[in-house]
Amino acid sequence: MNKLRRAVLLLLIIPLLFSLLMALLSLCAGELLSRPARAVVGAAPADLLAESVRLHGADSSQVSGWLARGRPGGGAVLLLHGVRSNRLQMLARARFLKAAGYSVLLIDLPSHGESTGERISFGLREADGVRAALRHLRRALPGERIGVVAVSLGAASLLFAKAEPAPDAVVLESMYATIEEAVGNRLAMRFGVMGRHLAPLLLCQLPWRLGIAAEQLRPITLLPGLAAPLLIASGTEDRQTPIEETHRLFAAASGPKTLWEVQGAAHADLHTFGPAAYEARLLAFLGSHLQGR
Repeated sequence: MNKLRRAVLLLLIIPLLFSLLMALLSLCAGELLSRPARAVVGAAPADLLAESVRLHGADSSQVSGWLARGRPGGGAVLLLHGVRSNRLQMLARARFLKAAGYSVLLIDLPSHGESTGERISFGLREADGVRAALRHLRRALPGERIGVVAVSLGAASLLFAKAEPAPDAVVLESMYATIEEAVGNRLAMRFGVMGRHLAPLLLCQLPWRLGIAAEQLRPITLLPGLAAPLLIASGTEDRQTPIEETHRLFAAASGPKTLWEVQGAAHADLHTFGPAAYEARLLAFLGSHLQGR
């Protein structure tokens, strides 16, 4: 009888312990994912010939960046990095764009690099930094056509910014469609198909950890309202934002629009993956809308 009791107790206790362990791991993951990614970036590289800027957003927030001036009338490009990164991720892009005559503004999104911010909010509050950067470009470079090249979190931040007036050209790279899919895809990569069932444990933390709901983190719903020529780029081997998800993003966007499927690329820096092809593609797209070529 004692053996039977112990067996029953084990059958009750093991699932309970497993559930407690999963809850604890999800809390730790939620903390790590939303914790600010602060870093000392320092002065701009000498070859960029850029000035440091400190922009002011809403609620006394501050956004740090570099502005490198190009050829007058050559157009300007705002560069937005991915999650848990900073403006250094976009430095190589800034160099080839400046060499082509563009002015470039690289910023640290809120809660990243040297910008202020209490929590990473997956694009929703980072959008305030995007609005501040676009305002600064229009003031500093009046009359210039403005483009945006935005990666992952930066891409979502641009859509959440709902910029008015809209940029004259937009490049969105490796952007998630909804936070539910973004979390589910990443958990599935680490834990297999069953990983998707853990997604609610992370998503339920959004209201009390960040004060936002999952329904607010769906960039795909904002694509139809983006009134700008659009290039959407994503790797065909991307498991964090599968190409089928990118197809849905493209279908949701209003024209004019172009889809670039980068063959063989995963959820990686598409410029680093294939610099020559990347630069040729972006210079042709941006040139046709920002420089009149």
